[in-house]
Amino acid sequence: MSDYLPPLRDMDFLFNEVFDIPGQWARIPALAEQVDSDTARAILEQAGKLIAQQVAPLNRSGDEQGCRWQDGRVSTPDGFAQAYRNYAEDGWVGVAGASEYGGMGMPKVIAAQVEEMLNAANLSFALYPMLTAGACLSLLNHASETLKARFLPPMYEGRWSGSMCLTEPHAGTDLGLIRTRAEPAADGSYRITGTKIFITGGEQDLTENIIHLVLAKLPDAPAGAKGISLFLVPKLMVEEDGGLGQANAVSCGSIEHKMGIKASATCVMNFDGATGYLVGEANKGLNAMFTMMNYERLGVGIQGLALGERSYQNAVAYARERLQSRASTGPQAPEQAADPIIVHPDVRRMLLTMKALNEGGRAFSTYVALQLDLAKYSEKADERAQAEARVALLTPVAKAFLTDMGLETTVHGQQVFGGHGYIREWGQEQLIRDCRITQIYEGTNGIQALDLLGRKLVADGGRSYAALAQEIKAFAQALTPSRAEFKTPLLLALANLDDLTAWVLDRAQGNPQEIGAAAVEYLQVFGYTLYAYLWAQMADVVLDQHGTFYQSKLGTARFYFARLLPRIHSLSASVKAGSQSLYLLKAEQL
Repeated sequence: MSDYLPPLRDMDFLFNEVFDIPGQWARIPALAEQVDSDTARAILEQAGKLIAQQVAPLNRSGDEQGCRWQDGRVSTPDGFAQAYRNYAEDGWVGVAGASEYGGMGMPKVIAAQVEEMLNAANLSFALYPMLTAGACLSLLNHASETLKARFLPPMYEGRWSGSMCLTEPHAGTDLGLIRTRAEPAADGSYRITGTKIFITGGEQDLTENIIHLVLAKLPDAPAGAKGISLFLVPKLMVEEDGGLGQANAVSCGSIEHKMGIKASATCVMNFDGATGYLVGEANKGLNAMFTMMNYERLGVGIQGLALGERSYQNAVAYARERLQSRASTGPQAPEQAADPIIVHPDVRRMLLTMKALNEGGRAFSTYVALQLDLAKYSEKADERAQAEARVALLTPVAKAFLTDMGLETTVHGQQVFGGHGYIREWGQEQLIRDCRITQIYEGTNGIQALDLLGRKLVADGGRSYAALAQEIKAFAQALTPSRAEFKTPLLLALANLDDLTAWVLDRAQGNPQEIGAAAVEYLQVFGYTLYAYLWAQMADVVLDQHGTFYQSKLGTARFYFARLLPRIHSLSASVKAGSQSLYLLKAEQL
């Protein structure tokens, strides 16, 4: 496996030449004084250096060794604890954390780039600070001032970590079925009893305490999802002065043996009358938890992007060196026994597909992160509202499309290696195994597609989509005739998505099965069209520029429009085939 190289030049390109993010910061008082272009560049360079030098080298050894469970305790692979301490001491766990509680206070658009680099270097390692950051976000937005003051500072410091305890053996997506219960205690706390599964970082040896956010039901709770509350349950009790006390009634019953992310502890957690504290209002726990889950869903999308980037870096380095056969046009390296495989059309097809999906995905994740920042920091109410609506619409697309493309990209990278890609020592097969979970956890991609179509489009009559479509159309129409090679196909792709959206909205009124039947392919069309919008923006910037970087970007944009955007046509045909063929067979015939 080649060394990981943080894609800092591409990040800088997006920040300063495509989205003018420093310009956005300059007009927002809450950001203008704390961050600018030079600050962002310095932060990303420093994070990238630590990640590449200290975290990336642990990726394969962590996969080989995995986590170990014994007598309720979990040991992470060799080197993880020291690397985590170094990462935490530099402040990266709290990079986007609230400064009033000890976080670095950076905008999400910077944190998203740090997340990409960390995930690309070592996804298993990255999951520990990711869950902590998400837990902090829920506490920041919903917990009492007492809980925030006591728990947030050591979590942002990385001395304590966080976990998210939702799933139970019988209840995954349908959280209304959970059985974990919370009994009120005389001192105002609660006694939490139940079992949770698939808990990332539920037990580990990286931090001195673990703060679990647990969904549970009060004795008088309404049935279903409306009766869920959220509780903070520490592994070790915390005294009023912040010191650690006795162990809480929380234990790790086992860890899962998984296909990938083997150095991430995926735990069965038992709560046996554990002391917990209510976060937010009773019976409104899902609202508080979804603050964390929406953060995690963009984060999981970035995981797919990151693994695709690592796969591409490995594959392109291999393709430049691996000698095999001669180019169809004649020898390209006559001084050698054969040509590097990068000369062959099919290898070029795979590498360019990877490059186009990665760079389009990075633009997409950066765009969504920027919307999160506008929703949080803008002083204009209408801009905040528009950004919030945009985030709600695009979050399921970011989670599902980025991870679907991530798996495609890791598979292409393995294929470039041929037989060597199937062998563990090259690292490509690990990327595929690690990437596969990203399409499953934090809501499967099928659930994300249902969310996009059912909740974000049908439920609001397509209004949020119409606002985004208008933004894309306004950009495309403003392009000059010299950009026609990108303007024309973008407008055609948008017209196709407009038509498909109207078709689905109309059919859903008469047959509710149409939403589920169309959802996955519709989300894919949505994603490819968004990438076309973002690639057109990038192409507009580089078209009149010179130099290797810009010409590489322009060629990749042309490849995207020529070879990848046309996928929308077959996907659209699948959507319009309707739901009838899905139900031609009875259950026993399947």
